[in-house]
Amino acid sequence: MVKAPIRVVVVGDRGTGKSTLILTAAEQSFPINVQPVLPPTTLPEDFFPDCVPITIIDTSSCVADDYKVAEELKRADAVVITYACDDPTTLDRLGIFWLPKLCKLEVKAPVILVGCKLDLRDPNQKVSLEKMMSPIMGQFQHIGTSMECSAIQLIQTRDAFYLAQTAVLHPKGPLLDNMALLPRCHRALKRIFILCDHDKDGALSDAELNAFQVKLYDAEFKPSEIVGIKRLVAKELPEGVNDLGLTLMGFLYLHVLFLRNGHPEVIWTVLRKFGYNNDVKLAEDLIPSFKRAPDQSVELTNEAIEFLRGIVASVAGDDGELGPHAIDDIFSTAAESPWETEQYAAAVQKNVYSLDGFLSMWAFMTLVDPALSMENMICLDYPGDPSSAFRFTRERHLACSKQQTDRNVFQCVVFGAKKAGKSALLNSFVGRRFSDEYASTIEDHYAVNIVNEPCGAKKTLVLREIPEGVSELLLDKESLAACDVAVFVHDSSNAFSWERATEFLEEVASHGKDTGFEVPCLIVAAKYDLGLFPMAKQNYDWVSGRMGIEAPIPISTKLGNLNHVFRTIVSAAEHPHLSIPKTEAAGRVAAEHSTP
Repeated sequence: MVKAPIRVVVVGDRGTGKSTLILTAAEQSFPINVQPVLPPTTLPEDFFPDCVPITIIDTSSCVADDYKVAEELKRADAVVITYACDDPTTLDRLGIFWLPKLCKLEVKAPVILVGCKLDLRDPNQKVSLEKMMSPIMGQFQHIGTSMECSAIQLIQTRDAFYLAQTAVLHPKGPLLDNMALLPRCHRALKRIFILCDHDKDGALSDAELNAFQVKLYDAEFKPSEIVGIKRLVAKELPEGVNDLGLTLMGFLYLHVLFLRNGHPEVIWTVLRKFGYNNDVKLAEDLIPSFKRAPDQSVELTNEAIEFLRGIVASVAGDDGELGPHAIDDIFSTAAESPWETEQYAAAVQKNVYSLDGFLSMWAFMTLVDPALSMENMICLDYPGDPSSAFRFTRERHLACSKQQTDRNVFQCVVFGAKKAGKSALLNSFVGRRFSDEYASTIEDHYAVNIVNEPCGAKKTLVLREIPEGVSELLLDKESLAACDVAVFVHDSSNAFSWERATEFLEEVASHGKDTGFEVPCLIVAAKYDLGLFPMAKQNYDWVSGRMGIEAPIPISTKLGNLNHVFRTIVSAAEHPHLSIPKTEAAGRVAAEHSTP
């Protein structure tokens, strides 16, 4: 809810009645003398039922004041544009001047069109207001509504500002488009229906409808009102009601009717009572914050994993896999399907998930955005306190001192020069076919999958590819604090690629020592099928011996020979006290030794 005064700016052609409308609404009497432009007028918070004060800004119609008017419009929470009912040219000016002006100024505030001087309209004019406004409202989508009033007869003058206030507090924009519920609104109402369907029989009984009404307004329906609601829905949508009560389709249809009949405040009352904000997303205060040390990560608890397993079992196909429709069904009560963004979509090979694939993606979401993970867990109606679905892992520096980790999800940051084979490594991890075509990595790229250990345990590994270079990343002291292992990839046939990899290794090692967030490091010799650059073995032996880390792991993604590299990465992450490189000028010395 908006607590500060709502700022309503009134504009319109000269003589359309702007100032008279404002004074009449504020004083509920027709003014005899009206100054050309009124000072700001405040309607107190008890003026309208929502108990939010309104500040009304009158504006000049003089061309010389156009700049001031533009500035006021940019600051408006709502805009009232007036026209004179007895002057058709002022009505035409709405579509050819005022509304285009708002578009040019990029004013996003809702607009109320108000016809003044209704008492002076030609009585022979039979065209309805709806018919007059239909072309204009069809062309300019941000118009909230339109109405007509008479100041001298005290007809609907206050309604203009009540509608403006309602358009701000209860906007139609996030709810309805072309007489259909927008996706977020549809998803939110579906979740609310499921929450209110206590016996989970797919319909709201009379008792459940009453409980819903009590939550909203602290009062029950009269029996005749429930009968009337179901009769209204059944008349237009027979499948909206069955022997058990109001179905989901009927529940949604009922709210569409409220919107179509100009009562968005009813829908907003429902949404806000169930914790939704003005973006039709769960309010931030419903999602506990995750305060943790820089080198801690967040993971799902065993209880949360079992909850997700149960959801998968309820929607998976006979083959146990989840196709796009099943994923959409799972997230149908969330604001949107969280894995449709590029970051998540690119992290897997395809949009069909096994149980392991589904759980690994959820683990990935929890690792990189725990608040989003919790929001979706709440939307899936996780039982009990949502915080109990998450746990903080041990701080990595403590895990290092104890020589063991409690993590099941590991983040590996992948560095390397251009064309070193970083992307090919990530692609092979999620089962994508090898391609000789090169595509430069511009932004961070992720890949996530389950790694099966020899003992039978399953660990989730998240690979994060960094575009060439490390300097920008290391500007942040804590950039690698939560990283479990760093991998440096080079083209084993290219001496320059090796030089760059060792330079990056030295920078990361030095950064870790300086910040206290040292990280296990591995070197991967990619493209092993192309052979080794001259002096490669000597360089490998020298750097691994000098820095105290394992020799480079040879792989060929083209031949599919990965040499258990992902198990090796997980093993390094599980032993945080090992594979910590000694900080010497390895990059400089490696470059010297790489000369044929």
